[in-house]
Amino acid sequence: MSSDAAVQIDRVGKRYGRSWALRDCTLSLPSGRVIALVGANGAGKTTLLHLAIGLMRPTEGTVSVLGTPLRPGRSQSLSQVGFVAQDHPLYRGFTVAEMLRYGRKTNTRFDQAGAERRLRDLDIPLERRTGRLSGGQQAQVALTLALAKQPRLLVLDEPVASLDPLARRDFMKTLIDAVAERDVTVLLSSHVVTELERICDHLVLLRGGQVCLSGDIDDLLAGHRLLTGPRVDDAALDGLVAATHGDRNSHLLVRQPTTAPTHPRWEAHPVNLEDLVLAYLEGQD
Repeated sequence: MSSDAAVQIDRVGKRYGRSWALRDCTLSLPSGRVIALVGANGAGKTTLLHLAIGLMRPTEGTVSVLGTPLRPGRSQSLSQVGFVAQDHPLYRGFTVAEMLRYGRKTNTRFDQAGAERRLRDLDIPLERRTGRLSGGQQAQVALTLALAKQPRLLVLDEPVASLDPLARRDFMKTLIDAVAERDVTVLLSSHVVTELERICDHLVLLRGGQVCLSGDIDDLLAGHRLLTGPRVDDAALDGLVAATHGDRNSHLLVRQPTTAPTHPRWEAHPVNLEDLVLAYLEGQD
C-alpha cells in the first residue's frame, strides 16, 4: 500500500448475482485530500464507497483503509472512518440531543462539546426530534455526528442530492470549514460537479464499473484541451476523449500531447471540471 494512501484498492471486483458492479479496480486515494467520486447512475460509486467503509466485502481483490487491510473480524481502522449516507439516516423519534448521546456511547473519541457547538452555530435546536427537522438540517446533523467521531477518513455518499440550493450551499460550507480545522481525508460522491470543483482537489471517475480517470484535478485539467474548428475525422486524432460535430464544425476534447489539427482556424481552449467529467462519461475510450 502507498504510504500516503488513505484507501488502497487492488484489483477489486464486486458481483451481485451474475452482474458485476465493479471489475478489476485498482485505485490509491491520497491522504489529506478532498476527493471527488463521480460517475453515472449504476457506475459503481456507492458500491466502491461501501467497500471503503467495510459495509461489504469484495468478491475479488483487496481493500486497505488507513494502512490496514479490511478483513472479517478486523476492523480497527473503521473506528476512524466517518460516513454520511444519501438519505441521512437518523432515528426520527430521537431528539438531536439524544442522537448526540447515542453517538457518544457508540464512539470512544466522540467530541460531544464540539458537536453541540456546531449545531448551535447552525441554529439547530437540540431538543427537536430529528424527524421534524428540514432536509437541510437533517443533513447537517448527520454530518455533525460523523465529524464528532473525529475521523481520519470521512466518506459522503451523495449527501446533497435531495437538498435545495441554499441547503446544499450551507452543507458544503460546513464541510469546508470542518476540513480546514482538522487533518481528515474526504471522499465525496456527488452529481453536482460545480460543487465538487469548488472544494475538491482530486478526482476519481467511474464508468461501467471501472476506474476511467483519476488524479489531481489541476493536473487533469492541464492535461486536456477543448479544440474547436472545421469538421475533422475523429480517426485522425490521437488522445481523443470525446467529439461533437455540426455540419461544418467539430468540438473535440483531447488529452495532451496530441496530434492536433493544423488548420489555422482551429483554436484550443482550457477545460473546466464539468467539461472533463461529461466528456469521459460520454466518451468513446
